[in-house]
Amino acid sequence: MKVVILAGGKGTRIQEESLIKPKPLIEIGSKPIIWHIMKTYSHYGFKEFVICCGYKGYLIKEYFANFSLHNSDVTIDIKKNEIKVHKNNNEDWKITLIDTGDDSLTGGRILRIKDFVGEEFLLTYGDGVADVNISKLIEHHKINKKIATMTVVQPQGRFGVVEFNTKNNLIENFSEKLKGDGAWINGGFFVLNKKIFDYLKDDFTIWEKEPLEKLSKENQLIAFKHDNFWYPMDTMRDKDYLENLWEKNEAPWKLWNE
Repeated sequence: MKVVILAGGKGTRIQEESLIKPKPLIEIGSKPIIWHIMKTYSHYGFKEFVICCGYKGYLIKEYFANFSLHNSDVTIDIKKNEIKVHKNNNEDWKITLIDTGDDSLTGGRILRIKDFVGEEFLLTYGDGVADVNISKLIEHHKINKKIATMTVVQPQGRFGVVEFNTKNNLIENFSEKLKGDGAWINGGFFVLNKKIFDYLKDDFTIWEKEPLEKLSKENQLIAFKHDNFWYPMDTMRDKDYLENLWEKNEAPWKLWNE
């Protein structure tokens, strides 16, 4: 089963970095966030990827085309035009990179990779990390036999919560980033049957709108609840938060051993 990653957006809310590189290449701990996402899937044995490129997609192609150069120790003989890799840190991955257009919307990007996936495939976004159990997600999909399975999450609140005594105003408790209002939202990490392509019209189809809404009305969209860690990287504040977790060796999404 192949893993499709949406990696074509412009990342307008994190322009401090996205002006010079596509959002999936923004780094956490010196590694692009797309690498972290792929390591999660690889941990569960899924090592074939289809990456939907768009905005500055050539940089994503360059990163993977020169993966050894980016991730290994090398000696470069300029005169002989030779590169010797001393410590090969390559991954056992097969990656197909497809130009899905600079202005295509999410549904349009998925439509463009129709010929590169099998009867069922995995789909996620290239800008968020989680400790989703991919094996259980797929099992849930197979048991329910729907066209689409969507991981749903309860995001953390953006601000800390203060509890205080209303009579004397003394603060009694302070909690950092509790869950939000209890609502479940789309957390990405889909399992999809190829029938979903019947719900995609053109480049301007928004996957999260008409296709998912129609699947829902037809009782063909099932939720997979994920109660643990999930975090999107939308802003520099988000990047700093994830970077801090990684540096302290407290990254919940790091399921693999190095």
